[in-house]
Amino acid sequence: MKRKNLEFLLEDNKSNKSLIIGSIIATFIALSPYLFYLYESVPQEQVWNTFLFTYDSKSWGDANLSMWILTGKTIPLLFLLIWFFTCRHWWYHALLVPIIMYIYQIIILLNDDLIYFDEFQLIYLVPVMAIIIPSIYLIRAKMFDKLNTANKTLEELEEEFTVRPKTLWGKVRQYF
Repeated sequence: MKRKNLEFLLEDNKSNKSLIIGSIIATFIALSPYLFYLYESVPQEQVWNTFLFTYDSKSWGDANLSMWILTGKTIPLLFLLIWFFTCRHWWYHALLVPIIMYIYQIIILLNDDLIYFDEFQLIYLVPVMAIIIPSIYLIRAKMFDKLNTANKTLEELEEEFTVRPKTLWGKVRQYF
């Protein structure tokens, strides 16, 4: 009896934790339009002074413009990260390509010494794409090979190839 009660409490604790994490993600998604328009609070001057930091938009000439571009890159990056960590499909590794592209664009934006923005990012993405695209193709080929030789449905094969760490830290550790 105690063992069944303990199992029930553990399952209940997992569902509560899942509910809390889901609520946080849903709240973030619902607040995303407000987060995007945070750039409107930035003055249209080259130097933006706050009590925490001073930002000088050297090559942009306008701190408001550079923060508009930053929010335009950060919000989709956050959506892609949520999608990546919550996706249960076999192809979710393909999301790493746009994630890395957005990270690269943000780094270029914050590095004021570079004059040309978004110009040669595909050159830096080639090594990432050279690993991810063949990996996805091989997984797909394995799935269809097993589909043709076995009597499994596509959903059963997706379930078989899906790797699901139990914790968020486990998901992060899986990739590094």
